[in-house]
Amino acid sequence: MRSRSTNRNGIVIRRRVTPAGDIIVTLLTPQGKLKAVARGGVRGPLASRLNLFHHVATQVYQGPHNDLASVKQAVLEGALPRLAEPERYAFAHLMAEFADALFQEGEFSEQAFDLFAGALRGISHQSDPEWVALVMSYKLLGLAGMLPQTARCARCGQPDPTHPDPLGGQLLCAGCAALPAYPEESLDFLRNVVRRSVRASMEAPVTTEQRPALWRALERFVTVQIGNVHSWRQLVPAASGEALALT
Repeated sequence: MRSRSTNRNGIVIRRRVTPAGDIIVTLLTPQGKLKAVARGGVRGPLASRLNLFHHVATQVYQGPHNDLASVKQAVLEGALPRLAEPERYAFAHLMAEFADALFQEGEFSEQAFDLFAGALRGISHQSDPEWVALVMSYKLLGLAGMLPQTARCARCGQPDPTHPDPLGGQLLCAGCAALPAYPEESLDFLRNVVRRSVRASMEAPVTTEQRPALWRALERFVTVQIGNVHSWRQLVPAASGEALALT
């Protein structure tokens, strides 16, 4: 493999500092994910630029025998300071973990980058960051082609199910379900959030009382289809005051 330098513009979705003082970051870029290391980064100017959720323009170098590209330069293109607020940080972190799990290195997706960037801006600026995170989480799942089954019962295939699936986060018919049916507002959200525009969803939020059940459904679906997402633990006190894990 030939050595080469390239310029990449992206958002930091993962950051880890090693005992040696290196900063290992994952960027979501329009060209896909990029994992790179800033060697000795904690002792230089890159430490403040390669922070979580920062939008940076980087120059990276890929050596012939290195698994990780090296960050040689990084320029801060944009930051959203309000994401550090406790009521916003947990939701932003969830979106970053989703993006990391859903999209692969080298997988070109300008749409994924734009959707994720829009999600962070919404969580930062909107008065209801929980609703932004809930809508955009389902939007990211839809973009990745991972949609919960809502047209038919996830167990028997009966049409028009209306009950929660506590194991898989999908929908069950009355005959297969042990839990009460969702309210109409929640059913409408689950069936239409992916195809509906973000603007339309923002203008018609589900009531806060109904959101814990929607978060539980999302948590179950993501855990089964993708794997464990650690950010759920941070959302326990934030998402309408209810734990997201199954009881």
